[in-house]
Amino acid sequence: MTNKIKVFENKKVRAHWDAEKEEWYFSVVDVCGALTEQPTQDGARNYWKVLKSRLKVEGSELVTFCNQLKMQAEDGKMRETDVLDTKGILRLVQSVPSPKAEPFKLWLAQVGSDHLDEIADPEKAIMRAADMYRQKGYTEGWVNQRLQTIRMRKELTDEWQNRGVTEKDYAILTNEMTKAWSGLTVQEYKDLKSLKKENLRDNMTNIELVLNMLAEVTTTAISKSEQPETMGHNISIAMRGGRVANTAKDEFEKETGVNAISTLNSKDKKRLEVKQAPKLPRA
Repeated sequence: MTNKIKVFENKKVRAHWDAEKEEWYFSVVDVCGALTEQPTQDGARNYWKVLKSRLKVEGSELVTFCNQLKMQAEDGKMRETDVLDTKGILRLVQSVPSPKAEPFKLWLAQVGSDHLDEIADPEKAIMRAADMYRQKGYTEGWVNQRLQTIRMRKELTDEWQNRGVTEKDYAILTNEMTKAWSGLTVQEYKDLKSLKKENLRDNMTNIELVLNMLAEVTTTAISKSEQPETMGHNISIAMRGGRVANTAKDEFEKETGVNAISTLNSKDKKRLEVKQAPKLPRA
């Protein structure tokens, strides 16, 4: 995910582009500040605080759609702030009485159009992601492997969507699949790697990425073959796909004598590309 600063009528709006989900996420505080022409960031924060409380009382789902991401604050430090994707921001605009609403919608559409060429030519989105990972200091070998996982993940989520699975249930299926191949839930895996909000795949070794991708490819193939119609059936398929990768993990560990599951994270990016694993000593 990469940081960007967008400008709406001289107002800065912090944004993140998620290459894997191919989606923009915008700072809710910044959007509120732009819509209501707040002179200070404190004013924008206070406006969102009051609006957020009101929406909670009204039972609006908009608040539950909010995620938190680290964005650069006024003091230059990276701080967590509420963000929404494009659809969420459009719903937010409807909740903020402002003469800027329509111009902001047009601006938002323009921001999205910057990536229309990538939608028409997905390879451009992949190349953008590759450049982002290189800039962060990942090795070329790891980057190539990570790009493959992005493609496979997209194929899997497309298949889930075709089977009527809603996006909020992707996490459930991913959790079951991950546990089946690694023996850990997604949260346990993150804890092992000392992660908080970070993307788990961005902190996997190339071996972990391969195994995770095998689980996803297998799950996709089984789903296309069986065409599940219920969530229970989708969960079963995700677990079966994970078990195929678990078998490969066991064989890898047997042949190399090292654990496939690693505590390494992106703080040591060069070590994430495992080039050679030691063999087990002969008896």
